[in-house]
Amino acid sequence: MAPDLTKQVLTSTAETVLARRYYMKDESGTPVETWETLCRRVANAVADVDKDLPIYEKLREDFFTMIYHMDFLPNSPCLMNAGTDIGQLSACFVLPVEDSMDGIFTAIRNGALVHKTGGGTGYSFSRLRSKNASVRSTQGVASGPLSFAAVFDAATETIKQGGKRRGANMGVLRVDHPDIMDFITAKEDQERFNNFNFSVGITDVFMKAVEEGTEYDLVEPSSGIVIKSLDAREVFEKIIDLAWHNGEPGVLFIDTANKANMTPQLGDFEATNPCGEQWLLPYESCNLGSINLANFVKNDGVDYDRLKRTVENATAFLDNVIDCNRFPIPEIEEMTLKTRKIGMGIMGLHDLLIQLAIPYGSEKGRELAGEIMSFIRNTAAAKSEELAEQKGAFPAYDAKYNNYPPRRNAALTSIQPTGTVSMIADCGSGCEPYFSIVMVKHVMDGDRLIMVNKHFEQIAREEGFYSEELMSKVADSGTVIGHNEIPVEWQEVFRTAQDIKPEDHIAMQGVLQNSGVDSSISKTINLPNNATRDEVKLSYITGYHLGCKGLTVYRDGSRDSQVLNTKSASAAEDMAMVSENGPIKNNLPDTLDAKRYRVKDQDSKSVYIIVCFDENEKPMEVFAKFPFDNRVDLKDKSTMWTTTCRLVSLLLRFNVPMDEIIKQLDRSSGHMLDLPAQLSKLFKSFLAGTQRGFASTCPECSGTLIFEEGCETCHDCGYSKCS
Repeated sequence: MAPDLTKQVLTSTAETVLARRYYMKDESGTPVETWETLCRRVANAVADVDKDLPIYEKLREDFFTMIYHMDFLPNSPCLMNAGTDIGQLSACFVLPVEDSMDGIFTAIRNGALVHKTGGGTGYSFSRLRSKNASVRSTQGVASGPLSFAAVFDAATETIKQGGKRRGANMGVLRVDHPDIMDFITAKEDQERFNNFNFSVGITDVFMKAVEEGTEYDLVEPSSGIVIKSLDAREVFEKIIDLAWHNGEPGVLFIDTANKANMTPQLGDFEATNPCGEQWLLPYESCNLGSINLANFVKNDGVDYDRLKRTVENATAFLDNVIDCNRFPIPEIEEMTLKTRKIGMGIMGLHDLLIQLAIPYGSEKGRELAGEIMSFIRNTAAAKSEELAEQKGAFPAYDAKYNNYPPRRNAALTSIQPTGTVSMIADCGSGCEPYFSIVMVKHVMDGDRLIMVNKHFEQIAREEGFYSEELMSKVADSGTVIGHNEIPVEWQEVFRTAQDIKPEDHIAMQGVLQNSGVDSSISKTINLPNNATRDEVKLSYITGYHLGCKGLTVYRDGSRDSQVLNTKSASAAEDMAMVSENGPIKNNLPDTLDAKRYRVKDQDSKSVYIIVCFDENEKPMEVFAKFPFDNRVDLKDKSTMWTTTCRLVSLLLRFNVPMDEIIKQLDRSSGHMLDLPAQLSKLFKSFLAGTQRGFASTCPECSGTLIFEEGCETCHDCGYSKCS
């Protein structure tokens, strides 16, 4: 089949992300690549593994075509590093943490080398002896897993992954470790362990004890001795309470994962990569890539013939990546070559369902998603068996343990986060539904720019219900639901992540897991802000019984805002000031509802912005608070922020239109993380009606981070806390 030479048109967002993160640059930082030359670089580097084979030229063109037209995209390290001097193409690693000083600091060193070349790391701290356990070699006592996790966190803070990706870690502790209660509450303070996602390794024994209302044992890992027993339900309730509080810790169903271990003869799973979709043995790595399902709709159905060809080429591509990879340490190379695991995932699932007019949260949507995932898995397995005949099975293959025909790769599929690569492909992330359909973007001159999902705009125009007024209303409400102008059928199809019931999120994850995912799935179970702890509990229990291998729950707005009551700053300021011909300054009561937002200033220091609201939820006062504003070195900055807040508060109380305030703040801002920029971002979210879901500020572009695929992600610039 002749290569498709149709020029691929990129969105402005894709061009921005590529130029910022992926294109090679000259000494002055100017990009020297285009999308076409990047794809050629990657395809050539990976195809060169087979340069001595007759199929080389065709393979190279097939690789280029599927990447260039975004039918399949490899993970970020591959796009960034293939064909470069770095040459490290894997996204995720698991490193063992042995119970000795040498073992601990070896893991820290190895993690630094992985982060330097663009990967993310998973660690299990379950082998480390508990706090205050005896240490025979020093006649002292151990400081416990959390003390060492803090050292890992500090080391990661100093490393930028390949200059393009931040360090990201998963920290895991088994639920039967004696220090489990400290671990569960470790991230209640969001200032700690910022380079880690924490997850509790949940066992079947523990879940049975939860269901039966009994105790379970805590075991000292250094001796194997039972230290004490805890009430399983009390521990489970604590996990739920913290997950409700801010989404952490997550849960990993470790026994469920090990039942599906493709190479049990090599050991047990202990941890996953940072976003939880790759269960890996110690020192294993995995190469990831995703099929863009948005591109496989044909005649109101799925183009399975084209999908088959793409999956076969993608399987060969990911297998070749293993052989052209430059591994950061010898132990990883040895283990990776032994099992040759790949992780083929998906993105654009919601796009495909939208094009077929199928609601994401429907039974029909789940059935089709499961059918597609099963097809991808079976096609990849057949291709892997074919590659085994040509090149040999993965070296650890043993028919005694592996009850399947010899194949090239021990594991084939997972569903990973695709934050930046899905932005390049202009499709929905991974298996997630869209987070929003119509958004407001405020530009520097204060204008309000409406960003409309391409599918929604096309259907709205075709069906005759498109109007600028309607798009603005949808943007302000944050949802298509409840707008009479939109036919009910399309309201259902365009339900977003927060419009979909939590049980439907979990059901989709369960169907995908059981239909065709070897490893696991990175997905967020979105809950509304008013969700109860019982709803979080139900999510975890349902996920466990559906066979999910891990779960991340996020309650909207829970991570960075806190509702509180606060007194007005000064009784004198509450007095009405009335000019004979001028505006009236609003009186304020003694007590106002408020929300607190934690942001970072341009020096990466935490600052708390407190916004007070009247009974109609209109902002009336603004305060800025430094955690340590009594420090001499922060005095001038604290004074400046306080003065700015007082002036903005005065404008609010004189009813100056918020868009006018935003315009002045934007003009006053000298840095994307200074106070005027931060206040402008907040006020824009209030205008857009998205204040309920306001999250952290992106550290790279000052955009808003949203929580999806188990991670905080910026849809403005492509930043992800986990990749």
